[in-house]
Amino acid sequence: MEKRLMRIGISLPGELLDKFDKTLLKRGYSSRSEGIRDAIRTYNQHYEWMQQIRGTRTATISIVYDCSKTGVSSTLAKIQHENMDLINSSVRFHIDANSCFEVIILEGEGKKIVELVEKILSLKGVKYSRLTTLPKEKIEKVDLKAF
Repeated sequence: MEKRLMRIGISLPGELLDKFDKTLLKRGYSSRSEGIRDAIRTYNQHYEWMQQIRGTRTATISIVYDCSKTGVSSTLAKIQHENMDLINSSVRFHIDANSCFEVIILEGEGKKIVELVEKILSLKGVKYSRLTTLPKEKIEKVDLKAF
């Protein structure tokens, strides 16, 4: 099977590209293209993993976002208010004048949690996000007396 290579062009902030180049060098990649291919594969695998999340889950969504960017904080608050059935708690603190770190704690149907995460991920101004999830049945099997 022949692999067809496609050429693309992307625009990135200089600081992000510099950091990427340094990471590539440290990790021993032979080219930017190989590093970008690896990053895209990882991104696709993460997306596929998220699509398989089903059943009752306990989860956290960790995000870092630009709180100085107009509308980001209010849009995040609106999304959270629309999903109060899933959200148990959240905590936020300022990393610096422009960046906030927030952790949202949830419980509910995995598919609904993934839909919420995808809304948050798509917001301009969200710099980092991480979903951690655990099936409810695994929590119920833990012997709390051991703690």
